[in-house]
Amino acid sequence: MLIVGELINTSRKRIAEAVEKGDEGYIRRVAERQAKCGAHYIDVNCGTLLEREVEVLPWLVQVVQDAVQLPICIDSPRPEAIEAALRVHRHGTPMINSVTAEEGRAEAVLPLVKEYNAKIVALTMDESGVPRDADSRCAVADKLASMMEEHGIPLEDVYFDPIVQPISSDQSQGIAFLEAVGRIRERYPRAHIICGLSNISFGLPNRRLLNRTFLAMALLKGVDAVILDPTDGKLMAALCAARALLGLDEFCMDYIRASREGRLEV
Repeated sequence: MLIVGELINTSRKRIAEAVEKGDEGYIRRVAERQAKCGAHYIDVNCGTLLEREVEVLPWLVQVVQDAVQLPICIDSPRPEAIEAALRVHRHGTPMINSVTAEEGRAEAVLPLVKEYNAKIVALTMDESGVPRDADSRCAVADKLASMMEEHGIPLEDVYFDPIVQPISSDQSQGIAFLEAVGRIRERYPRAHIICGLSNISFGLPNRRLLNRTFLAMALLKGVDAVILDPTDGKLMAALCAARALLGLDEFCMDYIRASREGRLEV
């Protein structure tokens, strides 16, 4: 199970303030805490800084990798910002977040995946926007799989993202996502499936309860990577329990270890 820590994002007020002030210490502490809590990758996103993204994104990558020896999930829609960040990436295999099936997007991003031997998050959306049902999500996943093949990118490096949408605005979105995950897992068993978990609960009370419950459902369907807040102890405990129950934790050793270390917060 791959865990991508989501907290270094300038859409978060405190991160935006730290970037504005050049407060490397704060950003390092956020990275260190996520690593300590179990993140395998640190997501770095400064998409709110439209005019400065090409400058700030590689700076953030360097600050984070000065603090922790973890690879970075480089989160940007701009190929030039992605490439600038890839040039300074030095720990492990980078992940690019993301590519879509929109015209011209693959041609701009997938050569970078090849050049830097990166992993790639493939969002199931195209010119028509974010699909609302499982059929449309799977159809776009098929397009993306063909694009990967054309560019010589192995499916083992691809993380399909069927895009979690809030159930507060459309109650069908939870089940539509889960159905898409199951079908993509069946069609492309060598690929990975990732999601931005917290989108599911946007606009609703007690969001953490919904996030924990949906995470267990997503794992059952075949999600094997999650972008989340690893400092949420109850969420991480739910993840550990779900993996044990689904037979993804051999002899339940991770669960037992978490219990001994006091990490099964309830």
